[in-house]
Amino acid sequence: MDRVFQYIDAHRAEYVELLRGLCRRPSIAAQGIGLNETAGQVEALMAEAGIHARTIPVEGGAPVVYGEVKGKSPRALLFYNHYDVQPPEPLEEWESDPFGAVIRDDRIYARGVADNKGNLVARICAVDAMLHTLGETPATARFIVEGEEEIGSVHLPRFVREHPDLVAADACIWEAGYRDIQENIVLALGVKGICYVELEATGANRDLHSSLGTIVPNPAWRLVWALSTFKDRNERILIDGFYADVLEPTDDEMAQLRRIAPLRDEAAQLRSYDLDRYLLGVSGVELLKRNLFQPTCTICGITSGYGGPGSKTVLPRRAVAKVDFRLVPNQRSEDILKKVKAHLAQHGFADIAVRALGNEEPAKTPLTADIVKVVSDAARRIYNREPLVFPTMAGTGPMHVLTGAQGIPTIGTGVGYANSNGHAPNENIRIADYIEGIKHIAMVLHLFAGGR
Repeated sequence: MDRVFQYIDAHRAEYVELLRGLCRRPSIAAQGIGLNETAGQVEALMAEAGIHARTIPVEGGAPVVYGEVKGKSPRALLFYNHYDVQPPEPLEEWESDPFGAVIRDDRIYARGVADNKGNLVARICAVDAMLHTLGETPATARFIVEGEEEIGSVHLPRFVREHPDLVAADACIWEAGYRDIQENIVLALGVKGICYVELEATGANRDLHSSLGTIVPNPAWRLVWALSTFKDRNERILIDGFYADVLEPTDDEMAQLRRIAPLRDEAAQLRSYDLDRYLLGVSGVELLKRNLFQPTCTICGITSGYGGPGSKTVLPRRAVAKVDFRLVPNQRSEDILKKVKAHLAQHGFADIAVRALGNEEPAKTPLTADIVKVVSDAARRIYNREPLVFPTMAGTGPMHVLTGAQGIPTIGTGVGYANSNGHAPNENIRIADYIEGIKHIAMVLHLFAGGR
């Protein structure tokens, strides 16, 4: 592998420019901006690296880019990534153009550089380096790169149904991973599901003068009252039957949490949030257990009436809230959606409209899966430290539909770090992490094929 690593180091500047070029292409799924163009750029990057690539249209959605390079070993490793990014707003909080891919302090700043273009390009570059130095990859590498992850991978189930042969693999490297605030390498074996809903309360047919608040119903109050029935002040979700299917972590998973907990600097993470305690005062193993194995109910945003500078005395005609429920095994999104609607009706809020904006199911890979050993060993060799293997992660992605339902063991790793600011202004990665991430993927391919 020394030749491969030397090649990566020699082409460091080139690999950085490849990533910057992709980051300069806006690809905002929520706004339908630049998806086809970015898919074409991803296909071109793969082709230039020697990966057989094609862009596959998906009816009603963003295209999927598929790539494959046949390896020496018959084993196939699937890489899942996405080329879409979050909207860059609020623009005024960025220190440089969100799509400028500016380098400052040995970091690349751009929307999507951490989530998920840095991980994607690192994997392409790893294959490029192996093909240039070895003439082949040790194992077959397959790439599924979609364009709707940030809006719930709406059309990925259709793609999987129509192209099961392209998804087939012995294991999968998931899109996400990072260094934590102590520089530990964090690997994750699963994702939470999600039920994302929009709630709308309506009143009069137009905004009115607020003096009419004595006799005209205010939908903002109506919505606030409805939301207050979802959760109590002890963070317990009050929807009937919400916890019925929640599975407790296994003994092996609890043992893993006990191994991880002492290695994490919770105080440093709290300081980075400018907070002095976590919810309910939890810490250590209980904090990890709650974050990874408990579902959530989060008000993501509320919109109603006037929110600009100064005052405007208005009685709004409508109020909207966006709420997400992060789900754990064995909860199911459709079941939770039904329970949310039933809960509102039971509490006298049947008039509030409920619109589903995205559903995904939880998924998880056993700690004993071979790919866990491979990726962990590769991390030890590249980073010279023991990785933290999380039984699952607190975030969500389409793992169930892509690999979980097919029984493909899956593990996430990536090039971000604790202050990458994913989904926030000034998203960034460190160039050194990016280069090490390329080497890590090359080592994963080597070990996955049986290398020593």
